[in-house]
Amino acid sequence: MKHADAAALDKLEDLLQQLRTLEVLRERSRGVFYRKSKPFLHFHDDPTGLYADLRAGADFERFQVNSAAQRKALMVAVKGQLAPSA
Repeated sequence: MKHADAAALDKLEDLLQQLRTLEVLRERSRGVFYRKSKPFLHFHDDPTGLYADLRAGADFERFQVNSAAQRKALMVAVKGQLAPSA
């Protein structure tokens, strides 16, 4: 699965804008977000659609981001990963 190119990221611009509002994240290159010095979130383009890989602990969890509902689910997961531990 290849990393998303500019054309694929254009389809996700609304989601990218939402992610950019999260001050703890840094977008090092378009669509590649870091938390502190670690990769946190990036996107892939596949014949089956667009996907996001979100860091969940030591591993990455894959999310489809083709529909508005899927993008909303990703944002919920992102905010959950960014929430301080209880």
